Amino acid sequence: MLIPSITTLAALIKIGLLVGGLMTAAAYFVLLERWIAAWVQDRRGPNRVGIPLTNIRLFGLGQPFADGLKIILKEDFTPRHVDRVLYTAAPLLILAASLAIFAAIPFGSVLPPLGIPGLPDPISLLVAPSLDVGVLWVFALSSIAVYGVLLGGWASNNKYGFLGGLRSSAQLVAYEIPLGLGLLGVVLSSGSLKLDVIIHAQATTGIWNVVAQPLGFLVFVIASFAEAARLPFDLPEAEQELVGGYHTEYSGIRLLLFLVAEFLHMITASFLIVILFFGGWHLWGVTGAGSEITWIGAIVRFGIFSLKVFSVIVFFMLVRWSWPRFRFDQLMNLAWKVMLPLGLANLVVIATIEEFRPQLTGSLGEPFVSLVTLGAPWATFFLCWITAGLLSSSKPDNRPILTAGPLDIEQELVRGRR
Repeated sequence: MLIPSITTLAALIKIGLLVGGLMTAAAYFVLLERWIAAWVQDRRGPNRVGIPLTNIRLFGLGQPFADGLKIILKEDFTPRHVDRVLYTAAPLLILAASLAIFAAIPFGSVLPPLGIPGLPDPISLLVAPSLDVGVLWVFALSSIAVYGVLLGGWASNNKYGFLGGLRSSAQLVAYEIPLGLGLLGVVLSSGSLKLDVIIHAQATTGIWNVVAQPLGFLVFVIASFAEAARLPFDLPEAEQELVGGYHTEYSGIRLLLFLVAEFLHMITASFLIVILFFGGWHLWGVTGAGSEITWIGAIVRFGIFSLKVFSVIVFFMLVRWSWPRFRFDQLMNLAWKVMLPLGLANLVVIATIEEFRPQLTGSLGEPFVSLVTLGAPWATFFLCWITAGLLSSSKPDNRPILTAGPLDIEQELVRGRR
């Protein structure tokens, strides 16, 4: 009989808690988003579903269970014209990639030593603590997730699904570049690709990267909205134009997998924003920066980290129900003409500071270098803000794009013959 080691058991427990917690959180965040949408639109949200066969409503907390049961019991219809293998593989691929991303994301600091033989102390709140390239792992799997969208649109053999897949590929490829540029400044300043080390670096200095790199933060947040395909960047599934986009032909449990994976992308983006720019579990005067902590300290760090992530998720939801959707050409222009130059400017400034930091520290002293380290990124931020404002139009260009169709060309030829 094969008995797993204590380390394997600990990893399995972490994975079980992670998957169960994420799926439950996704269900109840949908309920929260419906409440926020109702509040923004001045109407009542779901507040009636409670315990079945009783009059206990519980503020509508039974709504996620009712929605999940409804969509699971719906007919899982497969159209005849689809590619059945790819049609089934697409939602499985995107959900697996969305869940595997969290193997490299820390959910807090560490737990105090438990004194269990064979178990490393302290215990890291991370599924894969020995993964030294956590940032690359996250971005590699987020890039793989786009293949699920492409497969779903292509395998559906539907023009709306196909257009949704094409939009998604163009959008995600375009915004991955500024997303990486906004991240590279954080990697350069912390000197590591491990997300927990990036948090520790901010806790040690006491300066969060949102203060040290405001331009990188702005670029990363906007690109995160586009990568998660959230409004105002939800062009791959724009209902008014594409019915449902890449998942138009999906129903039942397969559609549910797509929707859960899409929500997990938003949760992943929220985790990354908090880890990279808001200090993770760090809070001045409360959590400290050391690795030797008590149970109370571990719980406080986990609570602070969870509260920050929750706040970013609520911000995502408020933006969705407050801003109108971009036009697709505006979306691509923003990526290539605005976000890309801003990301490059931030990267050049941070790389220059980190390259010459030792020489400046030795000749001018640490206080002056700290002032330059904070002042230069903010000067770059305001300079880029003013430049972008001067170069952009003062009026929104929402005029329709007129392109010559086949009938227009034919009429021009007839006029030319006359």
